[in-house]
Amino acid sequence: MQFKKIAFLIISVTLLFTGCGSKDEKKEIIKEKQTKFTLQTHELKNLNIEVKKEQVSIEELKGKAVLLNFWATWCPPCRAEIPHLNNLKKKYKGQLEIVGFNLGKKDGTLLSQEELNRFIEEYEIEYPITNSDDNLKIATLVGPVQSIPSMFLIDPNGKIVQKYVGIVPEEMLELDIDEALGK
Repeated sequence: MQFKKIAFLIISVTLLFTGCGSKDEKKEIIKEKQTKFTLQTHELKNLNIEVKKEQVSIEELKGKAVLLNFWATWCPPCRAEIPHLNNLKKKYKGQLEIVGFNLGKKDGTLLSQEELNRFIEEYEIEYPITNSDDNLKIATLVGPVQSIPSMFLIDPNGKIVQKYVGIVPEEMLELDIDEALGK
């Protein structure tokens, strides 16, 4: 009986100090967040986007103010703002680009390219739209976007200068765009 107690005590102490880990030095693996993306627009053009803190760089749109629009086809305010965004695109031609980031259907799936193209045609969208799983990653990095529509105004140097949640009057956007452009 005494032998069993001593053996149990020795085994318990040994397990206590050795644990279940290996003798090798533990290495912590740190997963780096993706910050660079290549998205394709509905017009089949690539946009190379890099997001870092309060900066968003879109290689193809350097030197322009950019309005990032996070939206979905099922969202009534998102649909209501389309004519205003088209107006801004026309008013600031060559100085402002609007990029729509479709966040998918209510069930979390993406629209098919055909569904997206029909929607773009029906609502006469005049700015590039991306339809990618990476849209959600970008929404998380710049926002995080928690409700739609959400927009982010980027100045020509790539700095996020304004954030909008919900539908925003066109006149308010104009004031902020003018300021971002140094007018």
